[in-house]
Amino acid sequence: MQLSVLQYDKLERAITDGTRLQLYRRGSEFLVIPERLRLHHGRELIVARHPSTGSLLEIYVDELERMEIVK
Repeated sequence: MQLSVLQYDKLERAITDGTRLQLYRRGSEFLVIPERLRLHHGRELIVARHPSTGSLLEIYVDELERMEIVK
């Protein structure tokens, strides 16, 4: 998935505000709280935590099928 400028703005706002994201990758749905966006070997990586368990999740942006902000 290639993020648009608007989607990057929403992702950055979610990181700043601690807003939950709903991410879809390979047919699975992830509800996460994003902590940062970083580059890893030239690929963008969302570093996030599971809201219930606090487990760390790292999800590559180019593997996403869809991304939504949960309000």
